[in-house]
Amino acid sequence: MLSTRCLSRATPRVPLPPQFTRNLTRHSRPLPRARARAAPHPYTQRFVRSVVTVTILVGTGATWQWLNGNKVLGEVYAEEPPPTPSEEQTLKFEQQRRQALSEEDNRSIISSQHVQVQKSWENPGVYAWGSNSGRVVAPDSQETYIKTPRRIPFFDNVLLRDIKLDRNFGAAIDERGDLLQWGAAFSNDTTQPTKTLQGKNLTSLAISRDRIIALSKSGDVYSLPVSQEEQLTGPKPPATSSWIPFWGSPSNNISYRIRTPQNLSRGEKVTSISSGLEHALMLTSAGRVFSFASGSQDYPRKGQLGIPGLTWESRPAGAFDAPHEILTLRGFPIQHIATGDYHSLVSDSSGRAFSFGDNSSGQLGFEFDADALHIDAPSLLPTQRLYAGSAQQAAVTNVFAGGNTSFLTIEAAKPNPTAPATRTNRVQADTWAFGFGLTGQLGTGRWTHTQSTPVKVPTFSGLFEYDEHNNSVIPIRLAYMSIGTTHAAAVLDNVASVAVSPTTGKRGNALTPNDTNWGRDIVFWGNNEFYQLGTGKRSNAPTPTYINPLDQKAEDERAASVLGSGSGNSVKAKREREMHRFQITPKQRVRVPALGRSVDMEQKVECGRGVTAVYSAV
Repeated sequence: MLSTRCLSRATPRVPLPPQFTRNLTRHSRPLPRARARAAPHPYTQRFVRSVVTVTILVGTGATWQWLNGNKVLGEVYAEEPPPTPSEEQTLKFEQQRRQALSEEDNRSIISSQHVQVQKSWENPGVYAWGSNSGRVVAPDSQETYIKTPRRIPFFDNVLLRDIKLDRNFGAAIDERGDLLQWGAAFSNDTTQPTKTLQGKNLTSLAISRDRIIALSKSGDVYSLPVSQEEQLTGPKPPATSSWIPFWGSPSNNISYRIRTPQNLSRGEKVTSISSGLEHALMLTSAGRVFSFASGSQDYPRKGQLGIPGLTWESRPAGAFDAPHEILTLRGFPIQHIATGDYHSLVSDSSGRAFSFGDNSSGQLGFEFDADALHIDAPSLLPTQRLYAGSAQQAAVTNVFAGGNTSFLTIEAAKPNPTAPATRTNRVQADTWAFGFGLTGQLGTGRWTHTQSTPVKVPTFSGLFEYDEHNNSVIPIRLAYMSIGTTHAAAVLDNVASVAVSPTTGKRGNALTPNDTNWGRDIVFWGNNEFYQLGTGKRSNAPTPTYINPLDQKAEDERAASVLGSGSGNSVKAKREREMHRFQITPKQRVRVPALGRSVDMEQKVECGRGVTAVYSAV
């Protein structure tokens, strides 16, 4: 017999002719008895004959099906016939995790973070992602975007002191202190990083729109063009003397300028540099701040130099990029400096913060004023007002900036009158953001065009953790932030464990098979137009978010090895992979097998203009 489903498909509903429908409507009232016995309407006869015909066809089909062993030709059934017992699959269950082969293997099984830390020590290098239009994140590839972290083969087993990236050029300082450059803006004919400024023992970098600012260990500041052609054809510095005859510096063939301030006191030197698109700041060991024009296309004109009244027309005689001390900051021992595209922030040892430059998006922390878009003198930020009514005393601990956004890290605590003057109640560590946030780069979970009043970033504010080593609850601070033009990353200073190895115990205690390494939490947020967040997707993220481990292929292999083979493991492996996240390795002295020696190294993150990198730093 045909099933109900088959019968319904074999007997389609026959629509009534419109004339018959109108006839029914016209005679909807009861007819007189004499008329009710009259001959049926012609359309009624046709409908009855149609129903009888269809019924006969269905009956014939059912009989044919029964005579042929319930086999149906064509597409009568909507689903496959039930399988025979011999075709039924045997149920398979997820296999248990495989047995560990050693204590170290057991740590790898129970902790993805342990594997990440170990691999960062065993395979130092650079992971990069984002825009590849200038062949920066993947110099040997013509791909437009690198959607997830990918290693740059040139830097395999290479340790760096610093790295800075733009969509069109990249710059790095190797372990010896030499400058490496690559990218389309450097040279269209060069596909690998090339040494340029050498023999200066460089320690850190900053980049403007078209120049590179480099700081040496001795405190000298160098400014050189990004373009290789300009380096080779531009004016060369005077030849440096050497006690070895006929031995000159290889950098004498490179065009560069020395921008070290001339009026430093005895023993004073530049300790930190930071650059925007057109300006740069220099911080000295005495807490003084100098500024100068770091680009060659446009002279800073939005007050970001911090010198009231300084313009291209009013600049003093001499080089256009001569350093100028920001005299307004004298008497405030500055500890930290930061620069955005066209604005600057500084903070001193007493917990005060100052800002100056462009305020068109509220990135200085002051109310937007259409008649005064720029502030050319350092102005004190009213940070204590952020804690009004809480009886907490606030102190700025650091400043960060990039693009048109700014960030402050503040520690606040209530004074304890019953304790000594040097003691307070529990310290609360907060992060505040202000400026342009239309693509989520403020990290507050909102899409804000202009945020002139600092707003707290919930992800990094009011966090605490228990420190087992000190048996106390401590605030979770930020280790540092890296702010790109429209996206950012933050590394939390949470308690990490990087002392577990087969030969040494954990914090001096006996080593157990369940002791594992883990690093610091790192999150990304903001604009993702060029896949610079590393999520593999293009959607912006207004809230700080984790990404997958850098070496996803190795993570997949680890998960497959841990789970073994068998049905259902792919689903379980995916579920386990989603539980893991990238954790960045803090500084630790380790032996690097590829280098054959022990070094103090860590992983660092760098956000640039539409690009991001994580590198092994010394």
